[in-house]
Amino acid sequence: MCYLFDSLQENFLLNQGDAIALMIPVFTPYIEIPELRRYQFDVTEISADQMTPDGLHTWQYKDEDIDKLKDPRIKALFITNPSNPPSYALSRETTERIINIVKNDNPNLMIITDDVYGTFIPHFRSLMAELPHNTLCVYSFSKYFGATGWRTAVIALHEDNIYDKMIARLSEEQKSILNKRYSSLSLQPEKMKFIDRMVADSRQIALNHTAGLSLPQQMQMSLFAIFSLLDKEDSYKAKMQEIIHRRLHALWDNTGFTLVEDPLRAGYYSEIDMLVWAKKFYGDDFVAYLQKTYNPLDVVFRLANETSLVLLNGGGFAGPKWSVRVSLANLNEADYVKIGQSIKCVLEEYAQTWKASKE
Repeated sequence: MCYLFDSLQENFLLNQGDAIALMIPVFTPYIEIPELRRYQFDVTEISADQMTPDGLHTWQYKDEDIDKLKDPRIKALFITNPSNPPSYALSRETTERIINIVKNDNPNLMIITDDVYGTFIPHFRSLMAELPHNTLCVYSFSKYFGATGWRTAVIALHEDNIYDKMIARLSEEQKSILNKRYSSLSLQPEKMKFIDRMVADSRQIALNHTAGLSLPQQMQMSLFAIFSLLDKEDSYKAKMQEIIHRRLHALWDNTGFTLVEDPLRAGYYSEIDMLVWAKKFYGDDFVAYLQKTYNPLDVVFRLANETSLVLLNGGGFAGPKWSVRVSLANLNEADYVKIGQSIKCVLEEYAQTWKASKE
């Protein structure tokens, strides 16, 4: 992620103050990095705030928000697909809309997609498969194989891509700056591909010969990849999806909340919006009371104090402020029963206090 932002800026594909789009909720660094002084990007947030008629989150995007990408001033789109923390893949309708926008309105839109959770949805299809020339894809083995500390990630870019073409169209002054930057690596630095520039940039050019992952990391990635290729029936993938879904249902069944079945849900995380269920069970007056009386962080602190459960607040991911994020990858199924029951108890505690305040 850091390499991407650096190389996009070093190669004049994104300049300080440029407009980018960010699909939210999203992993917090995608929110924080564009705000750094060296970037200061003008960020358009595209929120997955679509709701069903009965007030439940679909975690999908409204057409009018996706249409913001038609603005040619927006140079790049950053997306995690499936999302984090809602853990839903893009709907086919939204994917088609993005495809049409790129083809008809914003052909030079750079799409950076983080597909790390794709293996948790059957028949997942990346934006890279739909828009290969525009899309730069990041994928990590870490979530699928439970190896998050290994930093085993890859970056993929089509050999015929808009990144190389836009570098070729830079001004002569900019080309001269870049030729000097990469001159120690090639007699024809102007012909270096963007992905090779990324590798060099990751080691400040001078240490390009030491770039990349360590040998143990590369060996581990090779073993992961070979294992997946030899598993012709995808039995491991099916088992991982089954485990995640069992934990997800153990969580939701014990909250007393309704989990609507959705083929686009990965379920690696679950984002539970407490205000949705506060309204469902107790009405608008109770929702207004919660918002007036408590800080949204009170939910996660109360859970930690009363049950020793550590969840994250969804507002930190630019999601609903009163939502909590549960990871379904870390604990045993029985633990999610306890988490679900504890979330239910917290909402009931708030309701009891509210009712007492009206007496």
